[in-house]
Amino acid sequence: MTYDLAIGDRSYSSWSLRGWLLFDAFGIPVRCHTARLYTDELPQLLAKFAPARTVPVMRTPDGQVVPESLAIAEELASRHPEAGHWPIGPARAVARVLAAEMHAGFGALRSHCPMNLRVSYQGYHPPETVLVDLARLELIWAWARTQTGAQGDWLCGAYSAADAFFAPVAARIAAYDLPVGAASQAYVAAHLSHPSFRRWRAMGCVDGADQDFYRRDYPQRAWPGPLPLTAHAVPHGPSENASCPYSGKPVSNFMELDGRVFGFCNPFCRDKTVTDPEAWPKFMAIYTS
Repeated sequence: MTYDLAIGDRSYSSWSLRGWLLFDAFGIPVRCHTARLYTDELPQLLAKFAPARTVPVMRTPDGQVVPESLAIAEELASRHPEAGHWPIGPARAVARVLAAEMHAGFGALRSHCPMNLRVSYQGYHPPETVLVDLARLELIWAWARTQTGAQGDWLCGAYSAADAFFAPVAARIAAYDLPVGAASQAYVAAHLSHPSFRRWRAMGCVDGADQDFYRRDYPQRAWPGPLPLTAHAVPHGPSENASCPYSGKPVSNFMELDGRVFGFCNPFCRDKTVTDPEAWPKFMAIYTS
């Protein structure tokens, strides 16, 4: 059986990103139910996940409703100890400290730099309150590595729920070109390259119209993550594949990559692949075959 997860717009809902990463980055199947923020869709969706007031909220296969990202992380860790949401040993406490502080803090960064995965700006000058939040982030990130002895990309060794909680922070640093040191920039780059993050962003870039609330007038620059393969939608086939790589259904929408045409069962499947083909292993299996 599969979990259900209620989420908001993928490009903008930072908490939804955290919730989804707790599934996708740890190999747990989930069925998403999406509502557009600042519309009647959201309360209508949440009414089906009572008593939740915000996204994300999950429903377990046995029907238990679990709101709040920290609760979702703990429940999934209890139900799937093999998935590795939390480190083993003393590093587990460090990871939980990080996730708890992220869950409750950094209000200035959230307020002044709302997550927007569709753009990256240049020329933004953060106020002092945001600089204080960034300094605190760099402090606790360095502290975590010292405490756990982590040497790789992530704060407590292997990728953990703590890293999932900081993924939207990495997105904010990338989107607003925020000033952080070299070690923090490397941590941000690791997030932008993470396969699950790339998939979420690819979906977010084509998941509905822009939200005016998140629009800013700063000059834009290229997204600082991995450069995607250049693909584009085309009006017709024939395609190399007869069935959609994701659903297995017959193809009806098409894209071109390197002079080759591939088919998908609907525009969303096509467009998320056009945005970042390498983010999708099932597509890449066809492309490299």
